[in-house]
Amino acid sequence: MTIGANYLGNNCCEFRVWSPLRQRVAVKILSPEERLIDLEPDEQGYWSTTVDNIPPGSRYFYQLDGNATHPDPASYSQPDGVHQASEVIDQNRFVWQDHDWKSISLDELIVYELHVGTFTPEGTFTEIIPRISELLELGINAIELMPIGQFPGERNWGYDGTYLYAPQNSYGGVEGLKQLVNACHQQGMAVILDVVYNHFGPEGNYIAQFGPYFTDFYRTPWGSAINYDQAYCQGVRNFIIENALYWLREFHIDALRLDAADNIFDLGAKHILQELAEQVNQLSQQQGRQFYLMAETDLNDAKLIRSKAVGGYGLDVHWCDDFHHAVHTLLTGENIGYYQDYGLCEQLAKSYRESFIYTWDYSPNRKRLHGQSAVDCPPDHFLVFSQNHDQIGNRLLGERLTALVSYNALKLAAATVLLSPYIPLLFMGEEYGEPAYFQYFISHSDPDLIAAVRKGRKQEFEAFHLEGEAPDPQSRETFEQCKLNWQLKREGKHQVLWELYQKLIRLRRNIPALKLRDRTHQEVKCIEENKLLYFRRWFEDHQVFCVMNFSKNSVSYSPDLVGKNWEKCFDSNDQKWLGSGSNLPQNLTNSEALTLVPESFVLYKT
Repeated sequence: MTIGANYLGNNCCEFRVWSPLRQRVAVKILSPEERLIDLEPDEQGYWSTTVDNIPPGSRYFYQLDGNATHPDPASYSQPDGVHQASEVIDQNRFVWQDHDWKSISLDELIVYELHVGTFTPEGTFTEIIPRISELLELGINAIELMPIGQFPGERNWGYDGTYLYAPQNSYGGVEGLKQLVNACHQQGMAVILDVVYNHFGPEGNYIAQFGPYFTDFYRTPWGSAINYDQAYCQGVRNFIIENALYWLREFHIDALRLDAADNIFDLGAKHILQELAEQVNQLSQQQGRQFYLMAETDLNDAKLIRSKAVGGYGLDVHWCDDFHHAVHTLLTGENIGYYQDYGLCEQLAKSYRESFIYTWDYSPNRKRLHGQSAVDCPPDHFLVFSQNHDQIGNRLLGERLTALVSYNALKLAAATVLLSPYIPLLFMGEEYGEPAYFQYFISHSDPDLIAAVRKGRKQEFEAFHLEGEAPDPQSRETFEQCKLNWQLKREGKHQVLWELYQKLIRLRRNIPALKLRDRTHQEVKCIEENKLLYFRRWFEDHQVFCVMNFSKNSVSYSPDLVGKNWEKCFDSNDQKWLGSGSNLPQNLTNSEALTLVPESFVLYKT
């Protein structure tokens, strides 16, 4: 069931809204002339009517039971913010030029997460376009936009959105987003959109006035849980499924990242995620190209990506937080909060082999058994990273790895992610060692809400046993300090790091043994006391052998390799990568001793 203000052409518009418990619903047209028009109900709780003399750009509210007026819950545009009137949009006005675009397969994706507001000085969709060529030059072929559904004010991570169908007005709205996706596809770049289907933001949240969108049966850390399985849930489920299809169909988005999927609660016989996967698969078949659903969750539950035939939900990609935590603790030595569950080299080796580290094992942090094995799921169904917005921005000061570890360790982190068999994700600026912190920021208008956010952030950090004062999230200065310093990309060590990322991506794409995503074609081991991880991967006659030293000391190791001569193709200690100069042989024979300097790696191939 389509919802919202659907422009039919010739200044004619159909209005439809779900409000099953109201006795009267009317649309209040504000422009081009003010009118109040009653909508007609149906048996499913939808109210609709078709109105003439409604050109694109017309503004409107819905009036409920003859009293309060509110913006459309499925508004396609909120040009004046979350509290003001919705806008009628002609979705067919934009002329797409991406007709030859084909989806990029999961095993080829190199994802780059960015926040629209801080990625460029201007902070808009269209200002991303000139940067596409630079990302392509690096080797990126998919950008992932942090949530862009209309949120209050102009500064926000996007997880406080209250209008899931309306692209943020300060970013450029409907037109700007379509221009960005169109330009990306024309140049060979896919677009992934982060969507929030687990809660709504607090300011401008009028959706509960229209119907039972929320339930107290479950709790989320951020507000009321969305009603996916209680009375009247069908209208809520339709609202969310239509939203997903809307982004894929109307904006040509290639994939959706489902934020905090572990807080999408549904005890019904068909989980909302399964129904969503079925509907997206139908759209893929209709349009002749594959759309993807990516679940961000730390449940370590492979059910999300297993097929319906074996009792799964049929999503395409599962976030792998375990991988990040293993890399982060090895490089930083941190052991507070959830990091107390990690820190062993064998854990990273297990993640390389099996994706999840906790596979129904006891978690000291959770104080319970956690996870299940995903060894039956292909590696290209998992996404890994050494940094992302959550892991950086939810720190007290928002430090990137750049501020936490050595330059050698930054190089090692890049290799750990990019040489893995999984889908790699980079966080904006990571590729050149961006020093700017990425902190949490908002621009709410309610003083009580602002105070509550400040208090909540402080309590979160206290739970992590962190001392000190976090930056004020409401301050514009906090936001401005998060913007990227693009000029660094061409300077000194930053340029070298960028070139290292570029080289690793090229090796990942061009070496057959690295390109293959198959658990049965790899061997991963470690020497725990030396913090040394090594792996061998192969495809037909091609092999690679990589050794990674996570220790702050030099480590000697004699590999047990059979047969062929091995040629060195990457050594992070080369002077080219600002190392002290390689002492490792160019050609490696069986059992030859290798001495790796601290926090370094070497890659050989046959």
